[in-house]
Amino acid sequence: MEEIDRRIVTLLASDGRMSFTDLARETGLSVSAVHQRVRRLEKRGVVRGYAAIIDHDAVGLPMTAFVSIKPIDPAAPDDAPDRLSHLTAIEACHSVAGDESYILKVRVASPVALEDLLQQIRASANVSTRTTVVLSTPYEHRIPELADDSPTGHERTG
Repeated sequence: MEEIDRRIVTLLASDGRMSFTDLARETGLSVSAVHQRVRRLEKRGVVRGYAAIIDHDAVGLPMTAFVSIKPIDPAAPDDAPDRLSHLTAIEACHSVAGDESYILKVRVASPVALEDLLQQIRASANVSTRTTVVLSTPYEHRIPELADDSPTGHERTG
């Protein structure tokens, strides 16, 4: 990925609603050139979408937890993500190395709601769970430093 494309991706990661005019001003490109580059990044799947960042406290979901799951029967099919997809309190599902098979990030209204969700997870996927409740989140949604993808670590020039 070219340096200018990395700059555009970084700007959009910090403000997905940034206008093409503002992107052009920040990158030194014309508005039409920025528009073409953004569309190309979308088409390549580098930019997969745009989303609002929600204040979970404000919408009644102040409790976040990470739930590690592993199958009760190790010989059972590895289909937990499919079995749990109907549970909207699960914000993310990550396949992981280690003792557990997956780690789920969940958001709920209360400890009682978390307890209910854990029962639903266990019943739906036939798994055991280990839960870590989040006390606070000093930061989240950080903008990544995008790596140069050339073999030498330096941008190619020709």
